[in-house]
Amino acid sequence: MHIIFVIIGGIIQLGIFVLFAWLWGNSAASMVLAAKVFIPFWLVVVAVNMAVGVLHAGYSVKSELPILLLNFLIPATIAAYTFWQLSRT
Repeated sequence: MHIIFVIIGGIIQLGIFVLFAWLWGNSAASMVLAAKVFIPFWLVVVAVNMAVGVLHAGYSVKSELPILLLNFLIPATIAAYTFWQLSRT
């Protein structure tokens, strides 16, 4: 269940990045930049999530790595699709 919450949180965070870029920049280029900036930001967030799982919950890195990939790839793929679509306009 935690995995689903993290993925949904990532998608919401992407939406917040793009929304603020639209509000401040009011252009597709600013929204593309926001989606691109989101990807390394999200990688740091899921890496911290994995570190908490390893250091405090007692999971091994081997068992947490697939979860990190899943948590990262779904929102990052949506972000990549978003900036691909926005850059076409």
